[in-house]
Amino acid sequence: MRVHTTSLAGVHELELEPIYDERGYFARLYDREQFLELGLPGAVAQTSLSHNPLLGTLRGLHWQAAPGLETKLVRAIRGRAYDVVVDLRPDSISFGQWQAFELSASEGRGLFIPPRCAHGFMTLEPDTQILYQMSEAYRPELVRALRWDDPDLAISWPIAPRSISPGDAACPYMLRHIRRSLAA
Repeated sequence: MRVHTTSLAGVHELELEPIYDERGYFARLYDREQFLELGLPGAVAQTSLSHNPLLGTLRGLHWQAAPGLETKLVRAIRGRAYDVVVDLRPDSISFGQWQAFELSASEGRGLFIPPRCAHGFMTLEPDTQILYQMSEAYRPELVRALRWDDPDLAISWPIAPRSISPGDAACPYMLRHIRRSLAA
C-alpha cells in the first residue's frame, strides 16, 4: 500500500498495490506495522459498513469528541462517493479547511482521517457502500456534526443531495462558532 499526503495535515490517501495473477488480484487494505512506521495510529476497534441505495445520498459531516476521539480509514467497496474531510484541529496548519476526494470501488483508494476531522460523503452512484475502520467504538453521545452546506466551508458538492437524514439536514452551522470558541 502506498500512502500519500494531502493538503490537510495528517490526512493521507491510501493507494492499493495489487498483486495480479490469472485469478485477479490481492491487495492489502490495512497494515498496522506500516501505519506505525509512518507515525499513524495502528489500532482498529470497530469496522462498519454504510450502504446507500440512492445516487446523491449525503452523510455527514461527522466526528466523535473526546474521550472517544477516533481515527478513520474509509474506502468505497462498491460504487463511487465524493468524500469530504474538514480539519477541526485548532493547532493544525490546515484548521477550517476542507478537501474532497473521489473514492471508488474500482480504483480502491482509501483515506486515513485523524481525530478532530469532520467526515462526510455524497454517493455518485446508486448502491454505493463505504467501509469504515475506526480506532474507537461508536459512542452516540460523543458524535458531533457540521452542517454539510455551512457557508463558512462553502464545500463544492457535485450535485444537490437527494437523500439526507433529518439530523444532518437540521444540523446547525457550526464552523463560525468553533472558531469563536477557540479565539476566546
